[in-house]
Amino acid sequence: MELNIPNHVAIIMDGNGRWAQNRNYKRTKGHQMGAKVLKKISEYAFNKKVKVLSVFAFSTENWKRSKEEVDYIMNLFVSIFKENYESMKKIGVRVVFSGLRSKLSDKVLKLIDKMTLETKDNKNGIFNICINYGGQDEIVEATKKIASKVKEGIIDVNDINKEMYNDYMFNDLPPIDLMIRTSGEYRISNFMLWQMAYSELYFTDTLWPDFDEKEFDLALESFNKRDRRYGGVKK
Repeated sequence: MELNIPNHVAIIMDGNGRWAQNRNYKRTKGHQMGAKVLKKISEYAFNKKVKVLSVFAFSTENWKRSKEEVDYIMNLFVSIFKENYESMKKIGVRVVFSGLRSKLSDKVLKLIDKMTLETKDNKNGIFNICINYGGQDEIVEATKKIASKVKEGIIDVNDINKEMYNDYMFNDLPPIDLMIRTSGEYRISNFMLWQMAYSELYFTDTLWPDFDEKEFDLALESFNKRDRRYGGVKK
């Protein structure tokens, strides 16, 4: 049976640290393996004709971790994500970033701007990397922008609607159809709250470094068994 491929897939890539600790490695080893899995899964997702892929790379809450771990993740972003970026560039996928620029190093920001600029005209999909990201922060920032426009008289308060909010998010992306979370946790952890309003949620016990193409296909198969009514009644 041919699968119905979700337009927008989002992934909370959880379990890197536990994967490493289970093998008596440092937590950083788990992040290294997780980055390699991301490259493999992102390529696979776009080959399956997913149009938008969003991934939770680093949350606003992750700064609470040890300086060693945070520094490693940021350096990993610069090195490993470069490889992922080249792969996306080759297949014509546009790379965008969602999140707050504050706290990110100049080295990371420079790479973000380079990736965004060099892929802005690509049409074969969108790879949305969420770094220093929080769903509540995204909504607050959008509200500030809209409020500023209202104050300036550019927007009438009565014209504010859901569609307008999309224009003021970090990126104007379609609704998430399928959200995948690995590692056995059953929560969405402040991830893309606005875009996830009618998302189908898929949770797996598999730790992110062990997540592979077969696991991705299982998520797609689960998605295809869902009855998506968006609050209506199926006739």
